[in-house]
Amino acid sequence: MRTHTGERPFSCEVCNKKFATPANLETHMYFHTADQPFVCEVCSKKFATPSHLKAHLHFHTDDQPFICEICSKKFTTSAHLKSHMQIHAGERERPLGCELCNKKFRKSFDLKCHVRSHTGERPFCCEVCNKKFTMSSHLKEHVRFHTGEQPFICEVCSKTFTRSSQLKPHMRLHTGERPFVCEVCNKKFTTLTHLKAHMRFHTGEQPFNCEDCSKTFTNSSNLKRHMLVHTGERPFSCEVCKKRFSQSLQLQYHMFIHTAA
Repeated sequence: MRTHTGERPFSCEVCNKKFATPANLETHMYFHTADQPFVCEVCSKKFATPSHLKAHLHFHTDDQPFICEICSKKFTTSAHLKSHMQIHAGERERPLGCELCNKKFRKSFDLKCHVRSHTGERPFCCEVCNKKFTMSSHLKEHVRFHTGEQPFICEVCSKTFTRSSQLKPHMRLHTGERPFVCEVCNKKFTTLTHLKAHMRFHTGEQPFNCEDCSKTFTNSSNLKRHMLVHTGERPFSCEVCKKRFSQSLQLQYHMFIHTAA
């Protein structure tokens, strides 16, 4: 019933984050204590809960117990299967199929634009930088980066955006809506992208590889931050003494030197 009422009576004493069940609170506390008692016997990677370890083990065994009843495609987690099923749900509304890859579309215009991904045709060209696009709408959005135009405005805080797709997830910051839910720990997210990134902490997947040292990361932002180690770039500068740092967190710690007085 708490999923309907929104009640979260169990509160973390460290960060005050609240949870609907004591089990969810107990799982959350692992992030503060760094206690990860469940160890993978194959690669020695550690996990906070047995369910996290179980999900991770699928990557070693190639076990894919979740099977699509329509096309028999297999998946390592139920979340991946659920995401895949959305493809079939939309197929009934998409009668037009591409002859090259069998992808389906609702409108003939959408199919025509899709075929360009196979032919390489990009008939719409930016007059500023000569970048080419398969659709006129993509060119229109691109041009805004040159003009600085941001026509999509948040009615609550007046923040502006280049694309309507950016405004929709932003509005959830005001409404508190988090429609994407993790099936492992019930944590909620404003976008599907954030949920997918979060799932990697449960599965142990690290798809982003450093080409210089082969170190792997769960998301592209961590890889980008890591690359500063190789490039020597220090983009964060102290406004007081001009000392530079590779990470914003390092700059924040450094500022204590100036503010301590």
